[in-house]
This record gives sequence, structure tokens and C-alpha cells, in this order.
Amino acid sequence: MAATQKQPVELFANVHLEHKVLLPRDEGYKQRQDSFWSRYARNEPACIVRPTSAAEVATIVKILKAAGQQFAVRSGGHTQWEGANNIQDGVTIDLQFLNEIKLDETTETVDIGPGARWKEVYDELKKTGRVVAGGRNGKVGVGGLLLGGGKTFFTGRRGFACDDVVSYEVVLADGRIIVADKDNNNNDLFMALKGGSGNFGIVTNFRMSCFHCDNIWGGLRVLAKEHEGSALQLLQEFTAEVREDVDSMLLLFLAYSALIQVAAQEDAIAYRKLRALPAMVDLCKPTTIDAIVSEYDPAPSGYYNCFFTATIKNDVRIFQKAAELHDQLVEDLKNFIADGDFTTECLFQPLPTVLGQKSKEFGGNVMGVTDLQHDGVIFTAIAIVKTKDQEAFAYPKLKAWGNAVCDYARTIENGLLDWIYMNYADKSQNPLASYGPENVKKLKDAAAKYDPEQVFQKLCPGGFKISKA
Repeated sequence: MAATQKQPVELFANVHLEHKVLLPRDEGYKQRQDSFWSRYARNEPACIVRPTSAAEVATIVKILKAAGQQFAVRSGGHTQWEGANNIQDGVTIDLQFLNEIKLDETTETVDIGPGARWKEVYDELKKTGRVVAGGRNGKVGVGGLLLGGGKTFFTGRRGFACDDVVSYEVVLADGRIIVADKDNNNNDLFMALKGGSGNFGIVTNFRMSCFHCDNIWGGLRVLAKEHEGSALQLLQEFTAEVREDVDSMLLLFLAYSALIQVAAQEDAIAYRKLRALPAMVDLCKPTTIDAIVSEYDPAPSGYYNCFFTATIKNDVRIFQKAAELHDQLVEDLKNFIADGDFTTECLFQPLPTVLGQKSKEFGGNVMGVTDLQHDGVIFTAIAIVKTKDQEAFAYPKLKAWGNAVCDYARTIENGLLDWIYMNYADKSQNPLASYGPENVKKLKDAAAKYDPEQVFQKLCPGGFKISKA
């Protein structure tokens, strides 16, 4: 892969793609840059190229490989950290226009382009009373969520979002366009893509199972801080008992909790104790998936978003320690950042072993979640600030908070589970390695087979790389 002296935009002139290239002087370039969710992601590529078909993606990849030109791949642009879906001075392949959503009622499947957003998917499927087990935030792109596994409102019923993918269309580094499915077509790649991220090629179409679901019940409940201890205790009970009510799921923030019940049961047993706590605001109601994904948007775009995640034992003592350390973080940030100029969130999401069992029922994945021996909770530390200076101050403190929670969890038997959810992970973490030796080997074998020259390890450096697992 010899280097070239050509400017990145010049690479596309001879293949009639120059009209699909945006340069820094173009208004469209600024619009695409501003559309990244996190300001972290707003590197300044030499150009942005926006293909409209898998064939054009293949042409672009072959050109970049031949030129030795580094590049990034963007689906929805919702990964929070720098370099994951954009690249400084390189070429960003923006899949914005690969956003087709096409339902096949005969097979109960839907083809979805990686550039679609989940709100668009739900809006289209609502026309026939169908849904997919997809993202919970309507603004998130399809590609990144599915390649990272994907928590959904239906995880208790159907596993992770990737478990409902029945085939992938993939552009490989040599320009071939192949299909990977569970049957006879590249089934090793099919499995590797279920949580393996962008290590093998560029997915240009996801075929997912869909199913009928008219209404759900859910929304936000805001509790006063005085009820924090009770809420954390009930989080432990919910996680232990939800296997008896797999249609229910919970996201518990220290500031508010979001409850979702996909069977539309307002009086679901799983929520009775939580709903007994007095709420300052209660927005829970019968609703639909397409409506609730617009409401569930905990962080606005255009800020610096710092994340750190870990999977901890379902133990209220660890929850309480995380809450205590969160309070300390808030006080630290107040000493440097004006009150009101930052937001912090301490997020808990149940990960009972039944979720791994559901993934296995739907064919499994490479994330290792089916191997978890104890009920867990995904803990995520989040800080959202306005400026780069504020980020430089907040980021190390956020990591210190996350690491302190992990250190405390290690003092409790089986308190820290060796599994990291990729879609919430910080750049300093290694979620692929947490999948376990057997799954890491599967991923490395697939990468060696489908990308033997390591184009997606070296020329496409963003994201979590299996070569570093």
C-alpha cells in the first residue's frame, strides 16, 4: 500500500465521484461536521465523500487502499470520542445516503442502510404495525449501534439488536461486495459482525427480522434525591426478578429513571415497587416505539461528551458507592466549571443472565455476554461539558470516578464482571478483549481471512481494533 502525493480529493476525479466529495470550503462540509453528536468527533478531514450505493463504496475503498490513504467511516456519527467516526486530514466516508428502508412482508424482514437513523426506521415500519429491535434514541445511526451489539427496548425478549440481524451486505478491502448470513454465505464473518465493529469491511446493508408491536407503555419518572437510596435498592431487586417479566426494562439515572414495558402493561409487576416511590414528574403512559425514541434523548448534540463504562455485580453496595463518588465528582466540577455549564449522569442498566440466554436463543453473537455467570448491571459514568478547556478538566476526573467504582467492585466477590459494552466504552477501554479468548480468536481469524492486508486495522484506524485486543 504505497503512499501517494495526490491530495485526497484528487483520488476520485477519474472515477466520476468528485461531485460526491465535500471540501472544507463547501457549505455542505460544515453542515456534515456540525451534525456529529459529540464535539469530540469533529475532526477536520481533507474531504468527505458520500457514496449512494455499495458499488460506489467498493470503488472508494479500492482507491483509498491503492493510495495508502487513511480514512474513517461514518454511519450516524453518534460515537462520542475523537477519531472513532471521523479523521483529521484524511478521507471520511459518510454513509448518509445509504439510508434505504425496505420491508419484505413475506419474509418478515427489513433491509436497512447503515446511514438511516432509528427514528426513520420506526416511522417507516409503523405504517404496517411492525418494529425491529433497534436503538432507543431515534437520532442514533443504524450502522454503529448494530456493529457494537446494541441494547434495545426488546433485549429481554429478543437479545441484543445484532441478534436480530439475519444477513449483512459487506464491502471488503479488495472491493468485493459479499453477503454474510448464518447459513452458507460467509457465516464466520456473519458471526464476527455481531459485536465485532468495523474490523472487517464496510457494511452497506443490514437485513433484520421485524415483528408486530402496536403499543408499549413507558416514559420518564423524576424522583427527588431523598429517594435515591430506595431507588438503588429497587434496582437490585428489579435486576434479580426481571427474568420473570422479560418485556420490562429499566434505565436508572440518579436524576431520573426511564421505564419501558414493551407489552404495554401499565401495571407490570416489575415496576410496582418503583412506581410506589413518589415522583415529582411522571410521564409514563401508553405510547409507541417511534414516539418514545424521540423522548429518550438524554444528551443534546454539540457538546463534549465523556463516557466510561463497566459491568458490575447486581449489588446495591456498588450502586451506592457509584452514587457517592458521583456526588464528589459534581462538587469537583463546580470548582472549575460554572454551575449550569455541565451535566453529569450516573446510569445503571440491568444485565441479568437471562439477556445472554435470549441472545443465544436468537443465534448468539461474539460479545461473550452469554458466558456471564452472574446478574450484572451496566454502569456508565457520563459528563457533558461545553468547551475544550472544560473537557480537559472533566475527562480525567470522570475516568477516575469510573476506575474508583471498579476498584470498589473488586473488593466484593464477583463484584466486577469482565465485560465491557462497546457502545458506551471510552477510547481508553478495550471492549473487544472483554469478549473472552474464544471470541477474540474468532474475530482475529475473521479479520485475517477477510482483510489479510489489514486495511481496516491500519488505513482505517478509528474505533476499537481487534489487532489491539
